[in-house]
This record gives sequence, C-alpha cells and structure tokens, in this order.
Amino acid sequence: MELDSAAVLENGGKQLLNGGSGGTELLSNGAGGSPGGEGSSGPGSPASGGEAAAGQEGTAAGGELMKKPAGPLTKRVRKLSRSNSKDGVLGVAGTPNFVAPHRKWKNSRRSRNGYGRGLPKKGGAGGKGVWGKPGSEEVYDELDEDPNDPNFDIDAYNSSHNVELKEIVPQPTEAEVAKKLETIILEYFEHGDTREVADALDELLPPGLKPLVTKTFVSVALEHKQSQRELTSVLMSDLYGRIVTREDICAGFDLLLANLADIMLDTPDAPHLLGNFIARAVADDCIPPKYAYQSEREDLDRHGQAALVRATTLLSMHDGWGQLDNVWGVGGALRPVQTITQQMSYLLQEYLLSRDLSEAQRSIKELEVPHFHHELIYEAIIMTLEAFNESTEVAICELFRTLDSTCIVTPEQMEQGFRRVYEDMTDIVLDIPLAYSILDRFIQRCQRAGSFMSEALIKDIPTR
Repeated sequence: MELDSAAVLENGGKQLLNGGSGGTELLSNGAGGSPGGEGSSGPGSPASGGEAAAGQEGTAAGGELMKKPAGPLTKRVRKLSRSNSKDGVLGVAGTPNFVAPHRKWKNSRRSRNGYGRGLPKKGGAGGKGVWGKPGSEEVYDELDEDPNDPNFDIDAYNSSHNVELKEIVPQPTEAEVAKKLETIILEYFEHGDTREVADALDELLPPGLKPLVTKTFVSVALEHKQSQRELTSVLMSDLYGRIVTREDICAGFDLLLANLADIMLDTPDAPHLLGNFIARAVADDCIPPKYAYQSEREDLDRHGQAALVRATTLLSMHDGWGQLDNVWGVGGALRPVQTITQQMSYLLQEYLLSRDLSEAQRSIKELEVPHFHHELIYEAIIMTLEAFNESTEVAICELFRTLDSTCIVTPEQMEQGFRRVYEDMTDIVLDIPLAYSILDRFIQRCQRAGSFMSEALIKDIPTR
C-alpha cells in the first residue's frame, strides 16, 4: 500500500502543488489504510473491530483510485536556464529566473554596513584584478615619499620635483630656411600672388633669419628671365613693412654683394643685374638712397663695387626714378604685338651689322615670346628679299641654322614663318618684282646649310 501511495504522489505531484481536493482525499485514505498511521488505534484497542471494518471498506474504495498505472513511470525533466544577475529581473519561486534573497545580497556590490548610499564599494575600484580608482596612483606616490623613511632618496625626490618644464620650439637652420624659401619663390613665379607668399613667410621665418629672404629671392631671380625678375621686385616691395624691414633688406643685399664672385660663376652678368635690383628697391622706397651711393666701401670687392656703380648710374639719370619701374622691361606676352615686332626688327638689323650669333640668341631669349617666333622668321625672310644681296642671304641662313640647332626656335614656328611668306607672295611681289627668284635661291641655300626645312615645305615653294 505504501508503494501505491508513492506512485500516486509521483504522478499526482502537479495536483498536490496546485492544492486539488482529490489529492487530499487520496492522501488521507492512504494514511488511514497504513498499518502504522495516525488513524490506526492498534490491535489492542476496543474500537479496533469497528474501525478495521471501516478501514477495509476505505481500503477497497481507495485501492481502485490508487491503482498503479500499467505503463512505465516517466519523470518530468526540469528545464534549466541561465540568468544574468545583473539584469535585475528576479522571478517567482519555482521559475528559471528565481534567485534566492540570501544569494542575491551575497553577490551584491553594495555596502553592507547600512550606512552607505547604495553605491559600489570603494567607488568601483575594489575587487580582484582591479587597478584601483583613477588618480589613486598619485596618492600612493605621495604616501611613499616620506622624508622620515630610512629608505627615502633625497636625490630622486629633488630630481622629480624640482623640475621646471618649458616649451621649446626647435629653430630651423639657415640651410633649411633657404631651401624652403627657394620653393616659395618658385611657386610664386607660377601664381604671382604676393599675399600667399607673405602668409607662408609668417609661419616659416624666425626673427634672426629675415635677411635670407632678400638674398634667396634675388639669387633665384638672377637665374631666371626678365619677367621673373620683375615679379621679384614687386614681391620685395609688397613684403616691405609686413615681413621684412629696411634693415633686413639692406642686410640681404650685403650678403649678395659679399658672395657676388660665386654668383658670377652661374650668372656672369650678376653685377649688372644686382645693380638693377638695388636701384629698383631704392625707387620703391624699400632702402635709403645712400645705400646705393656707397660704391667705395672697403669691405666689397670690385664686383660688388661695380654693382653699386650700376645702381648709382640708374638713380642719377635725368629722367628720374619713374623710369626705374620698367628697369626689367615689360615681359612676355604683356607687350603689344607691334612693340614685339619692332624689337624683332631691331635685333635683326643689329645682327646683320655685327654678325654676332651669341648676341642675337641672347636678345631673342630676352623677348620671352616663344609662341611668336614665327614673326621673327617672317621678318628675317622679308629682309632677305628686300636686301637682294648674297651676304644677307648667307647671314640669315646661318642664323636660322643656329636657332634650329640650339632649339631656340621650334620646327613648327620655323615652318609657320615660311608658310606665311608663301601666302603673302602675291602682295610682296608688287614691291619686290624678283621676289620669287630670290626666295627660290634662298630656300636652296637653306636646304644645303642644314635639315631645318622639311621636304613638304620645300615642295610647296610658290611660283609665279
């Protein structure tokens, strides 16, 4: 009977938990039918006969209810689930998220003395594997530095506390500044914006190296053309008063005058050009006039004195300082076409008189109009047709050959100049009746002198 009651307890556990009434009757019947239960009074009791009869009837009725099931017993498996105590969600007893109250407070980080504000212990700096509260290392260092400690090191203490930290800005060397200044002036030749140069110099120049501005800018300009020298003079005038002072410009010219012998190795006419820069600086009111009139200074060599003499000559001209604004001329394509054509005519006439090819090449380069060299070829051929003599043909033919070999005039510009003459022959022959025969003879001479004329150009010679 005990086994049957246990089976009923196992299978009806859910009803027992839910407090069903049927389970209560079964439990009470089973208890009454057991030989050693509370309800039995024993064999020696007077009422044992009547109670036994009642017990047998109850046993017979309960036997049917507590009959062992025919199939095997299966025990329901509880589903285990993990829960995070940090979530703060505690379920009801018997549910997977349930946490016993004593375990809940055991794992809490809150203070247990009852006097705290409910914050984590030690401000969140306690626990295993924790370095401590941020900033506590400074407190520990102060605690360790006790002058009364026998192991206290006074030298180490003084070396770590008696230290004054100052901001140190590394100063660039003269070579580094000069290299950056060269980059700045070369970029300026491309964009021509003086404000951009001034902004770059504000961030670059230390106070003691400002004379390098004049020295570097003028040195680079001496190796370039007239238009870049004009830009350099304009830049120095704009930088005066903002970046450099009068003393800085004079100191920069002093450095140039002292190194003029070395500069002449790359630029032979450096004294002449430097004198132009000094005279232009005086005209722009960047340096005093007395600086240019010190041509007898003992600290200068003959090249430096020659540069000051050149500046004095320009400043002493009767036209005044106004003409010094064009000391470098009007460069490149900024000049009118008529002016460029007139200058080309003058240099060709000078060449025919002197027959100096090097001077002619220098004059053509100074014009700075490589896109307009076809006009030079056109003017030279017209002069040959008008001269009507063999010596002029030989000189012009030699000039063309030299200009082609030195790449001063490109083959495209050379061919364009000849074809312009071909197109205008109908008008030229009105003034020069023998123009066709002279042109044919001149082209044959050029063909024998070199290969600067293409075969197509020779075949396209116009005829009457």
